[in-house]
Amino acid sequence: MKPSREATHSIVRMALLEDAPWGDLTSQTLIPATAKVTAQLVAREQGVFCGQDIVAAAFSLTDPAITTNFQIIDGEAFTAGAVIATIDGPARAILQAERVALNFAQRLSGIATLTSAYVAEAAGTKARIVDTRKTTPGLRLFERYAVRCGGGHNHRFSLSDAVMAKDNHLAVMADHSSSSLTDSLLALRAIVPHTTHIEVEVDRLEQIDAVLAANVDTILLDNFSLDDLRTAVQQINGRALTEASGGITLNVIRDIAATGVDLISIGALTHNVRALDLGLDIHPGVVPTIKPA
Repeated sequence: MKPSREATHSIVRMALLEDAPWGDLTSQTLIPATAKVTAQLVAREQGVFCGQDIVAAAFSLTDPAITTNFQIIDGEAFTAGAVIATIDGPARAILQAERVALNFAQRLSGIATLTSAYVAEAAGTKARIVDTRKTTPGLRLFERYAVRCGGGHNHRFSLSDAVMAKDNHLAVMADHSSSSLTDSLLALRAIVPHTTHIEVEVDRLEQIDAVLAANVDTILLDNFSLDDLRTAVQQINGRALTEASGGITLNVIRDIAATGVDLISIGALTHNVRALDLGLDIHPGVVPTIKPA
C-alpha cells in the first residue's frame, strides 16, 4: 500500500525543483566538490515515522551517489533522540536535499503520529479512524499513506471513487427536483455501476429513514450529539455503515467510538496537523575545513 516509486519520484522531483531551480548556491560556493559527509535523521521528540521512500528519493534524486539507511521504518514508533536514518554521500548534494527531505518527513510523521493517537483512543471498539479529502493539494497520496502508517484507514481517494451526497448536494437536489430524496437516490442506484459505493450525509435523525429506504451503503452522521449517535446506530441497525463526522477531537473520540458507529472521519488528521520535530545532524569533523586562498 505504499505510494508507487513512479508517483513518489514525480512528487519529490517537483519539490526538489521548487527548492533549487538552479542548484544550491550556498553549497556550491562554500563546500568543496569532493567533500563527503555522514548525516543522521534524528528525532527531537517521540512519534511515529512516515516517509522512508520519500526521504530516500529526495537524496538519491539529488545525487545517486547518496545512500540512505533506515534504522526506523514507516509505521514504527520512536523516542526523542532516536536515529531514524543515516545518510552518506557528497556533502553538497546532502545539504541541497536536506530541507525537502525534512519537510516531507516532518509533515508525514506528524500525520502518522496524530493518527496513532486517535486510533489508540478508539482501541477496543469497532470504530475505524478514517481520513478525509482535506489534504494538501498535490500531496494527498503521501498524506493518506501517512494516515495508514499511523494505523488509520482511508476514505474515498477522490471525487471519482464513490458517490457521496453531502448537504450542499442535497440542497441543490431539493431546489431542482420534484422527486423525493428516496426516489432520487433509487434513481441514482439504477444508473451507477453495481460496484459503486453510495454514501449520504444527514444532519438530523428525521432524515435517516428516507435515506435507508434507498438502500445506500453508508450514512454519514454529521455533527450528531452522543445521544443522537446512539439513537442513529440503533435506528440504522446494520442496514448501512454508520460514519460519525464533524468537529471530532481527541478528547471526545472515545465516547464517539463507544456509540457503536462503524467509522469516524477526521479532517484534522491531514489539514490541521503539526509537523513533527525532526532534524538532520552532520557529525562534527566530517566536513573539511576550507582554508583561505
